[in-house]
Amino acid sequence: MTAVFRLAVYFCFTTAVIPIQSVALACRTGHRHLFPQWYHQQCCRIMGIRVERRGRQSRVEPTLYVSNHSSYIDITVLGSVIRGSFVAKAEVARWPFFGLLAKLQRTVFIDRHARKTAQHRDSLMSRLEAGDNLILFPEGTSDDGNRVRRFKSSLLSVAEGEPGGEMLTVQPVSITYTRLDGLPLGRHLRPYFAWYGDMDMAPHMWRWAGLGRLTVTVHFHRSVRFGDFGSRKALSEHCEAEVARGMARALSGRPQPGEEQRAAA
Repeated sequence: MTAVFRLAVYFCFTTAVIPIQSVALACRTGHRHLFPQWYHQQCCRIMGIRVERRGRQSRVEPTLYVSNHSSYIDITVLGSVIRGSFVAKAEVARWPFFGLLAKLQRTVFIDRHARKTAQHRDSLMSRLEAGDNLILFPEGTSDDGNRVRRFKSSLLSVAEGEPGGEMLTVQPVSITYTRLDGLPLGRHLRPYFAWYGDMDMAPHMWRWAGLGRLTVTVHFHRSVRFGDFGSRKALSEHCEAEVARGMARALSGRPQPGEEQRAAA
């Protein structure tokens, strides 16, 4: 019954608010930037997701947030704490229902083939020049939630740009599925929430929606800039290492001394 209730409320709520964001986009009002974050916060409440924040989030706009990726649930979680737009593979735009939601959040759709690097860099830079925060998943695909895949440096090519004449702020972010009903979420349970490989979305969503209250830890690491490293590869390796360490800390359940921690939803 939990899955039925949560999914029914989620789809009814989402269907009801789609026209609001559609009008905001059509009229180019300021609410088109604010509404998606509020929407994701409500979705976290509906779906029983508690977001636990660690670290200090960048206050610079624009900021490029660089995160690991385990599931479509990441979108709701990160969208609830970051006012920004996601960077997604081009085929997401063609997905039924969720493709529409991605467009309403002003997602930047890119072809992730290496030969398209210059093209997608220009697309991202135009949004950063407009002052938009962007959320990027440099792994290029989702994983089982137990590890971090190698970050693709080609996807970080935009970090070399200088929107508004200033070096771009890049902030690594770790997202980790840590607890279920307050109890540690072991390695064998984490794939219930991670969505990867050839999993079908509908049965996957039905399964995890029927479980208890999920706690997700989002760790904002120290912001950096391309100039701190001098090469895209070095920046990519740094972000990957920071994100991996953040996941390890979250899974251990022991925040570092002096680490800021609070619940966001």
